[in-house]
Amino acid sequence: MADKTNSGIEINIDELTNSVRNVISGDSFPTDVLRLANTDLKTITKKRGWQFDWKAELKHPERDIYKLTIVNNNNIIQGLVSLEVKADHVYMHLVESAPFNKGANKLYSGVPGNLVAFACKLSFQRGHAGNVAFISKTHLIEHYVESLGAVHFGGRIMIIDTKAATKLVNRYFSNLN
Repeated sequence: MADKTNSGIEINIDELTNSVRNVISGDSFPTDVLRLANTDLKTITKKRGWQFDWKAELKHPERDIYKLTIVNNNNIIQGLVSLEVKADHVYMHLVESAPFNKGANKLYSGVPGNLVAFACKLSFQRGHAGNVAFISKTHLIEHYVESLGAVHFGGRIMIIDTKAATKLVNRYFSNLN
């Protein structure tokens, strides 16, 4: 089976919210971003609709995997992100919304933007000025430029610089300012 980890980020930034928004009711819910625990692995399998092998991703000691949950409901994972802190930036290996948050019938919007904003926040916390890098699928390069303010660095490399990172962090984590 082909290794999908290096094929590029392929997630639609559906909308930038200040939390996650239920697409049926329109209600917004505050979120928590927590480290993924081994006990979470039983719920994030390909059989349950997840695209990536997150168990294999956890085996990379240089990477940390974070789960997005709704406050006071940490057992239901809304999305996941795999991050690696580099010397001068945070590298985003994978991002995935939960199966029920994908496509036309998704339950919550704002999940991908929330996870990317967290990567930017982590970059600021680690002294990297919010800089985040990732490899994009070719057909989504312009989408990330428009939705995230990312810079197309060349090839499929995308950079979220300090200015764009500040906007994302302020949108999702404004209560921290």
